[in-house]
Amino acid sequence: MGVTLTRKERVLAAIGHEETERIPYGIMWVPAIGNQLAEHYGTTHLHDAVSNHVYIVGGAAKKPLYADPAKHGPTIIDDFGVVWETTRRDRGHVLEYPLNEPRLSGYQFPDPDAPGRFDGLAEAVARHADMFVAGVSGDLWERASFMRPLDALLVDLYVNPGFVHELLDELCEINLRTLTRLMELPIDAVFISDDYGNQRQLMMSPDHWREFVRPRLARILDLARSGGLNTMLHSCGCVTEIIPDLIEIGLDVLHPIQPEAMDVFALKREFGRDLTLWGGISTQRTLPRGTPEEVRAEVCEKAQRLGEGGGYILEPGITVQEDVPLDNVLALIDQARDYARE
Repeated sequence: MGVTLTRKERVLAAIGHEETERIPYGIMWVPAIGNQLAEHYGTTHLHDAVSNHVYIVGGAAKKPLYADPAKHGPTIIDDFGVVWETTRRDRGHVLEYPLNEPRLSGYQFPDPDAPGRFDGLAEAVARHADMFVAGVSGDLWERASFMRPLDALLVDLYVNPGFVHELLDELCEINLRTLTRLMELPIDAVFISDDYGNQRQLMMSPDHWREFVRPRLARILDLARSGGLNTMLHSCGCVTEIIPDLIEIGLDVLHPIQPEAMDVFALKREFGRDLTLWGGISTQRTLPRGTPEEVRAEVCEKAQRLGEGGGYILEPGITVQEDVPLDNVLALIDQARDYARE
């Protein structure tokens, strides 16, 4: 453990299931927390201020993730035609869906090669070259649930399966074309955001996931791996039932392993040899309601137990929300930065 690695090298080592002298971490936060951190550190270059190891760069510019009502008004329409509430509190929620009927006739999908979609990405990647950089190709099921109400989409799995296949095929092609452009940049991984679970189970049956999602997700992962990229999937909730599938189709990193939804230590025991876990710090209990000492203790426990043998990137179980006291955010950052193996 005497060798000091760069931030990128620590993440690559973790994915390679090698122990490092310090645990890599990639912490995300909502704008309200970012503003507090900027004031605390006296800089807006927060990735450097907190020594974050992972930088995520977008290639699927649908809309600002935290669209500001003061700038955009009360609503904003993304390039899929979805009308969103604007809020800097979180990503907001859908107000109007473009697909209120189970058909695509008359609907125009966005052009993933449209002018401006990749502007500034090369410069952003270059500025963060010492970090592990992941490019966002987009989403599949999650995007479908923004385009068509989730309850209707779940019914469609049974009564309109042809429509769901057609919709997901189109979304898969957008992901593939976006990823192809991202692979022109010196990035380290593809990052796919695609929630499949609630806090108790998958939101669909495993068989439905395997029919509708798995083959499209596999195509995206295959393309990434063909270009030498690591593969990262964000899926909130309980996805334990499909983790063997994810490993089988080539997933390297699963994010954010919410401890309220899954037993993260059981995940490590069962899948830790094949999969890198990223996340695991409680965002529903410890961070918003605990003390700074309790936050530090959980960071140390997760770093020690999940980081054994490599295969772990430390982070909260979801983006740090505005209900987390600043002292707890700083305790999280400081303990992540200071944690060192004996």
